[in-house]
Amino acid sequence: MIPFIRLIRFPNLLIIVLAQWLCKYYIIDAFIPAGAMTDLQFWLLVLATVCIAAGGNVINDIFDVKVDLINKPEKVIVTKQISEQVAYNLYIGLNIVGVGIGLYLANAIGKSSFATLFVLISGALYIYASSLKRKAVIGNIVISLLVALSLLIVGLFDIASIAANENKIIVSLTFKLLAVYAFFAFAINWLREMVKDIEDIDGDHTVGMRTLPILLGRKRTAKMISVLAIICMAGIFWILYTYLHTNQWAIAYGLLALLGPMMYFAIKVWSAETKKDFRLLSSLLKIIMVLGLLSMPIFSYLFNLK
Repeated sequence: MIPFIRLIRFPNLLIIVLAQWLCKYYIIDAFIPAGAMTDLQFWLLVLATVCIAAGGNVINDIFDVKVDLINKPEKVIVTKQISEQVAYNLYIGLNIVGVGIGLYLANAIGKSSFATLFVLISGALYIYASSLKRKAVIGNIVISLLVALSLLIVGLFDIASIAANENKIIVSLTFKLLAVYAFFAFAINWLREMVKDIEDIDGDHTVGMRTLPILLGRKRTAKMISVLAIICMAGIFWILYTYLHTNQWAIAYGLLALLGPMMYFAIKVWSAETKKDFRLLSSLLKIIMVLGLLSMPIFSYLFNLK
């Protein structure tokens, strides 16, 4: 059982569950209490998303066996602990469940065309694992867009079909908030993907991958990541200053939980040298993402809506 849990990257799936739960109950329900989905349907959406994401993790490990044997041989699961055939069967099963639930939900809210989203996401994860991951920049951007979509899809299913009957200003504000968090998730995940590419540069180079660190070198890529992290910090600071400056608790949270760790990351990535350094920085970005998502209840508190 433990190899299967590691194969689907269970902790990462829990972050998806947390993100979608916060989007639903602290953003959408705070502004639009009567959404299109019932609580059961929402949790089915979470299950569908998690199944497809887990399937994406499985197929990624299947295609990465050779490179993982070089980069992290102690963590290889497919071929060592689980056969490739079993892994493929798990991948197919997870996608059937995810797409099947997506089809049901799309019809349940009267938007059957939305079912296409799950097929497209599943297909994008396969293409990413089989080819896009080996290309500079585009692979990182695609997977980061899919991470952002895991947040936006909650609003799409819960609001889109009833938006015409709701206050347009409230609907617009809700989607804007979701978009801000989706962009934050995209940016942090993009940074993390580039950090992981630096960490895995030796194995990636051996199998002929064309990631950014291979094309530009470790140092140049690390410096670029540091600059992008500073740009992200500027965006976070602008949001705090523009919208939350009157609330000292929100400012304190933003400074301590987001800007502080991001500043530390931007400084450390500039001087990072070893695989261990980059692994720790990758973990730090994951923590920053979770802390960013956990700020959603602040909006409910500020607007006295929860």
